[in-house]
Amino acid sequence: MFRNNEGYSDPTAGAVMSRMMKEYRQQQKERYADKNRRKIYVASKYAGDVDANVQAAIGYCRRVIEAGHMPIASHLLYPQILNDDDPKEREIGLMFGLALLRLCDEVWVFGPVSPGVSREIDEAKRLKKRLRFFEGVSV
Repeated sequence: MFRNNEGYSDPTAGAVMSRMMKEYRQQQKERYADKNRRKIYVASKYAGDVDANVQAAIGYCRRVIEAGHMPIASHLLYPQILNDDDPKEREIGLMFGLALLRLCDEVWVFGPVSPGVSREIDEAKRLKKRLRFFEGVSV
């Protein structure tokens, strides 16, 4: 039961607030949980100039979002948790990334192909995922 600021029952205001919140939740659900939104695996270089490559990957993800899709960028997640300089941990991160790739609808490859990106491309081909290549993309 909705109560006004004096503590009295106010069913009219309660009904209005309830309807407004229901509409708001529906709008948010449609905006963020669209089941038809394609999941795009973002493949781009990480190693080397890590700071520049991370900024570029963020820009690539924004491009995917602006295209109306959901970006999946494992190289923005796992290096935050695992040590990319440790070969064993890097391999774990790559395996996790390939597992995420399997769940995606397409793979978009940005910029030059590094050894890690090459593995992602090979896995996408093996899984018969649609591949799109974006060369010389600036953010």
